[in-house]
Amino acid sequence: MLLVTTTAPPRAVPKPLLSHRASRAELITIRAFLLIPFVALLAAVPLVWGWGITWVDLAVAALFYVVSSLGITIGYHRYFTHGSFKAVRPLRIALAIAGSLAAQGPVISWVADHRRHHAFSDREGDPHSPWLFGTSPLALAKGFWHAHMGWLFGRDRTNIDRFAPDLAMDPAIRFVDRLFPLWVTLSVLLPAVLGGVITMSWWGALTGFLWAGLARVAFQHHVTWSVNSVCHMIGDRPFTSRDKSANFWPLAILSMGESWHNTHHADPTSARHGVLRGQVDISARTIWLFEKLGWARGVRWPTPERLARLARPAATATGVTR
Repeated sequence: MLLVTTTAPPRAVPKPLLSHRASRAELITIRAFLLIPFVALLAAVPLVWGWGITWVDLAVAALFYVVSSLGITIGYHRYFTHGSFKAVRPLRIALAIAGSLAAQGPVISWVADHRRHHAFSDREGDPHSPWLFGTSPLALAKGFWHAHMGWLFGRDRTNIDRFAPDLAMDPAIRFVDRLFPLWVTLSVLLPAVLGGVITMSWWGALTGFLWAGLARVAFQHHVTWSVNSVCHMIGDRPFTSRDKSANFWPLAILSMGESWHNTHHADPTSARHGVLRGQVDISARTIWLFEKLGWARGVRWPTPERLARLARPAATATGVTR
C-alpha cells in the first residue's frame, strides 16, 4: 500500500524588528529638530515678563497647534496606524501633511514605530516603554526619561518593511514623507509670515516665529511624549489591556483625546478613545464631522457591548456617545 505523507508548509519567518542604525548625520538632524524648539521654549518663557506675548501670537499658535495636533492624532495615529476609518484621497494626503507640521517625524517611520509599540507594548521590543528597566525608583526614573524622549536619541530604526509596508507602497504618502523637512520649515516660518502680515511689523514676524513656531512645536512635542510616558505610568485603568496603559484626564484636551490611553490600548482600532460620559475627545468629534461631510467612511465607533466585554470587573462602560 502506498503511503502518502504530507508536511506542513514552512512558516514565514517574520522580518526583523529593526532595519538599520541611524547615521551620524541623521542623529544630528533629529537632535536639531528636538532641541532647537525646546531651547526656544525655555528662552521664550522669561520673555513674557519682558516683552510680553500678544493675542496675535496666541491665536496663530493655537491655529497651528490644533491643525498639526489633529494631523498627528487623527492622521498619523487613528487613521494611518490603526485604520479607524477610511478617508477620501484628498483628506488622506491632507492628514499626512498636517501631521508632518508637528515635527514629530515623517509619517511612514512614525507609523512603523507606533505599530511596533502596540505589537510589544511594555515588553521587550517596545521602542518607548517606561517599564523596560525595572520597577525601582531609579529604574522608573530612567524608564520615564526613555519613554518621554530618550528613545528618540537612539540609533535603532524600526523596520518599515515589517511594520508599515502599506504606506511605503503608496506613492502619494511616500512623496509627503520625503518632503518632511519642507513641512517642518513651513510649520515654523508660516507663523512668522502670519504674525508679520497681521501686525504689519517685523516684530510681529519675530514673535510669531518664536511663539507660534518654535515654542509651539516644543510644547506640542512634550504633550505627545507625555502620552508615551505619563499615560503608561499614572492614571485609571478601566479596561483590560496587555500592558500598563492608563487614562490620564489632565491631558485630555491638550492631547485631543489621546490621553484616554488605556481605552485605546484595550480597543486600538476604535476611532473614539474617550468613550465614557464626560471624557473629552476632540479627535473623535472631528472624525465624526469628517464622516458627516462624506470625507470619512467605515468609521469604527465603539459599541456598549464591546466596551462591556473589555471592561474590568469594577468598571462600567456607560455613557458611550458618537
